[in-house]
Amino acid sequence: MKLAAFKSSTLLVLSLLMLGAPALALDYPTRPIHFIVSFAAGGPNDTIGRLLGQYLSEELGQPFVIEDRAGAGGNVGMQYVLSQPPDGYTIGFVAPNNAINATLYENIPFDFVHDSTPIAGTMKLANVLEANLDFPAKNVAELIAMAKASPGKINFGSGGVGTSPHMSGELLQAMAGIKLTHVAYRGTALAMTDLLGGQIPLMVDNLPGSVQQIHAGKIRALGVTTAKRVEAIPDVPTIAETVPGYEVFVWYGISGPKGMPPEIVDKLSAAVNAVLANPKLKERFHDLGGEVMPMSPAEFGKLTADETEKWAKVVKFSGAKVQ
Repeated sequence: MKLAAFKSSTLLVLSLLMLGAPALALDYPTRPIHFIVSFAAGGPNDTIGRLLGQYLSEELGQPFVIEDRAGAGGNVGMQYVLSQPPDGYTIGFVAPNNAINATLYENIPFDFVHDSTPIAGTMKLANVLEANLDFPAKNVAELIAMAKASPGKINFGSGGVGTSPHMSGELLQAMAGIKLTHVAYRGTALAMTDLLGGQIPLMVDNLPGSVQQIHAGKIRALGVTTAKRVEAIPDVPTIAETVPGYEVFVWYGISGPKGMPPEIVDKLSAAVNAVLANPKLKERFHDLGGEVMPMSPAEFGKLTADETEKWAKVVKFSGAKVQ
């Protein structure tokens, strides 16, 4: 009888625990959420992360504590996120570097796609291929013709090895059958200074970092990397209008450690999509040169997996490596 009573009480406790798990998830969050941005304060990732954190704090009723953990192209911050308990109280800001780094770094200590839990997409924007005003090519077709006539003699700058702008240039070379020489800078500001000064003829940059210079007529935009033209610079053609099938867009989203409870993932995802529908946030994203990118966890997971596969091919083509 005692054994039977013990088994009965044990089953009752287990049943209550199982029933209580969703209830605990529905109460989430009950304390501040740490939102890890894997780049330095003041950059675009930090700016967008803090903007999202502000709106999500209001939506979920708990502070979003933004922590900038820069290093190793974003690997330091993401490794920290993936090492935390999967309880929804530490999540990470995700960007194309997470997909690119999977192949770019030989000794990366984690597998982002398999070791993370996708939560939501947030924003997307274009990169832009741009030239110094003295550069002879006025469009992508003329650039390709020049590059084919002088393989490897035309330089293009970017904010660093393995960045989305760098890989945008490498993809163009692969698809157009040309050879350019990449010049890696320690940040886009330095590259822009040299582009304006004529030290480099070409540069690829995130649109928000260049749109003012383009509107001021200080540099010439040859093409945007997205499949469609961009509202901020509607007269600038897409690269795909010259190189069919070419497409790169910079995407941002949110992921957490592997093993997060589905109820918490769904609640976070619903909160993100709710704030993305806010007209004020849409306007802020537009001011930054981007647009909202609402996605379910499954959709965002597919995007990160597809982008990781895509950029693995481009990294291998370019020969770029970081230890």
